[in-house]
Amino acid sequence: MIKSWQHKGLEAFFTNGSRAGIRPDHAPRLRRQLARLDMASQPLDMNVPGWRLHGLAGGLEGYCSVSVSVNWRLTFRFEGPDVVLVNYQDYH
Repeated sequence: MIKSWQHKGLEAFFTNGSRAGIRPDHAPRLRRQLARLDMASQPLDMNVPGWRLHGLAGGLEGYCSVSVSVNWRLTFRFEGPDVVLVNYQDYH
């Protein structure tokens, strides 16, 4: 279950459907990814073909990432079965 957010626009999209803080063309994929992330209890639950789940290094060590588009990623980390610090970013 998602417990905390870094990206407030993404949180608004998840809770009330507002697209103001995200790229509108990313909405369908983000909707699917966030629904699955909210049900996930471990990183491998996000290992869906085409989403390119991978762990991050450097300043984002401990975080996981799935691909939203070519450059945009949904990043998050797990604390036990909970998902925290969910972010939507172009980190490339």
